[in-house]
Amino acid sequence: MSTEKSDSNAGGHRKDSEFSDISRTEVENSRLTQDTAIDEAQRKRLEASARLENPLAGYTPNQLAQRGEDFCKQHGITGEEDVRAFRLGAMIAGNMNKYDTVEGLTDREKEVLDREITHKWSNPTMLYAVIIICSLCAAVQGMDETVVNGAQIFYKVQFGIGDENSQRDSWLVGLVNAAPYICSAFFGCWCTEPLNKRFGRRGTVFLSCLVSAAACFWQAFTNTWWHMFIARFALGFGIGPKSATTPILAAECSPPKLRGALVMQWQMWTAFGILLGYVADLAFYEVPDHGIDGLNWRLMMGSALIPAVIVVALVYFTPESPRWYLTKDRYGEAYKSILQLRYEKVQAARDLFYMDALLQVEKEAMQINQSKFKELFTIRRNRNAAIASEIVMFMQQFCGVNAIAYYSTQIFIDSDFGEKAALAASLGFGAVNFLFAIPAFYTIDTFGRRKLLLTTFPLMAIFLFYTGFSFYIPQGTARIANVALGIYLFGVVYSPGEGPVPFTYSAEAYPLYIRPFGMSLATATTWFFNAVISITWPALVQAWTNAGAFSWYAAWNIVGWVLVLLFLPETKEKTLEELDAVFDVPLHSIVRYGIAQAGYFWGHVILRRDMKAPTVPTSANTIEYAKEQFSKEKQHDPTVRV
Repeated sequence: MSTEKSDSNAGGHRKDSEFSDISRTEVENSRLTQDTAIDEAQRKRLEASARLENPLAGYTPNQLAQRGEDFCKQHGITGEEDVRAFRLGAMIAGNMNKYDTVEGLTDREKEVLDREITHKWSNPTMLYAVIIICSLCAAVQGMDETVVNGAQIFYKVQFGIGDENSQRDSWLVGLVNAAPYICSAFFGCWCTEPLNKRFGRRGTVFLSCLVSAAACFWQAFTNTWWHMFIARFALGFGIGPKSATTPILAAECSPPKLRGALVMQWQMWTAFGILLGYVADLAFYEVPDHGIDGLNWRLMMGSALIPAVIVVALVYFTPESPRWYLTKDRYGEAYKSILQLRYEKVQAARDLFYMDALLQVEKEAMQINQSKFKELFTIRRNRNAAIASEIVMFMQQFCGVNAIAYYSTQIFIDSDFGEKAALAASLGFGAVNFLFAIPAFYTIDTFGRRKLLLTTFPLMAIFLFYTGFSFYIPQGTARIANVALGIYLFGVVYSPGEGPVPFTYSAEAYPLYIRPFGMSLATATTWFFNAVISITWPALVQAWTNAGAFSWYAAWNIVGWVLVLLFLPETKEKTLEELDAVFDVPLHSIVRYGIAQAGYFWGHVILRRDMKAPTVPTSANTIEYAKEQFSKEKQHDPTVRV
């Protein structure tokens, strides 16, 4: 029987290449049966994908030490201490970081390597400086998103689009609010890859924040709704590349055990920026015109440039991503960069050596001769990452959070708040959104991305239903209290779950060579559906009332829970390159695991039965499963061959 080309044949006749073992010796020395139908390129890709579990397996300590020396010679690293660091670093990397079996380490080096495990937050100042820059970028993002929340109360009246009973005006208000996200989805995000390729991660951050600052300044001087639309559309050229690149920079500089907590700073400080936007709205609410029509809302819109200017001034004082340098074959600069991000040379050499070893295998695993768009969907590893990333990015919008973020002031007014009280209530939502993102520091790398989403989606659905049905309460204190409570409780469960997970997950899901393109797709998705919500919410409320609009997004949270259960692998505590083994499995294996996990939870946790937890699918155990199936078929029918 000839081999089927489909990736979905995990339980049937398998590709010969998928029977290869992950150890280096067998991968490099095994020979496939001559009559296999699979082509050589695909065979090599599958073998390389399996080796990503540990590309240094099978090497002796002496061989690893020699490889470390060869790495230095090949890339012009000549310092005696540096060569020693790469010898020892290669031995540690090849021994799965069990440094206590490696001879020649100083007491200081052993202490630092031990603290990686016992005190994972103990890292050089420069690593946290990179995260601070990323956090400031996020604050720029948050303010860009929410200063319009209060400003629109005033400018929609000044621009003649403030009639709440007019369908035309409700659509125009939504369109103006959505302008930057429309630009981001169709243009801004797709600038990410060429900007990253040409200017690096830091350069892209610098340029995008410069554009954001200029666009915020421009918004403050607009005088018609279409002029505001154009200024806000230009803002999208800053929002798109910044939102795609900043999490990548944080992910590529962070150690594996801390990556989730550091990358999630993007969402946490976006929440802080959202809070600052509400603060600016409230602070400038009562500013008189002083001869300038709408001075208060102009100050609101212009205030968002402040954190952007700070980033522009400081970003080049931090190191570039060492992984980006590796893609440019600039190994000396990559080493200098990672030295600033780790305490000891042995740490830096180990991480750079292992990073490069994984990247070399990754190049074998991926068919880089195709267009990147085609590879995103034709290569199983990339396709699974894209599916998972698109789910969390889509659901970050359709969970309903930005309907609240952009229109909370109007929502609170509809529930019987006064204008200033509505702005204060919006500020309360911003505070809740920020404060309850803090627990994700711990949970995202311990509890995990997948479990956070599976826990919080049902709760978000409940609280949105609660908020929507609260509008059936007659006007008065009871309605005000229940609407505010529902919105705040939604913020409590959104902030540690669907808040930080999507950008963290998307930044780490893709292999390095396609990461900027994949992140462009991910951010374009989130900004497109962000625009959909921004445009449609006023019309949705007009057609369905607040109760119907909130219930619509509550239902989507139930859909999100099912999608996460079936299609989202866990990524916590693995290196960015080791994730290839997590994603390079048949999609139906991931789905089958999700169903089995739901059954295990119901049987073991709810019914308290003694059950075995399902095995997480990876390329290694998928190959072993395929070998078992092949053996069974061979016993049943000796003529079967693959």
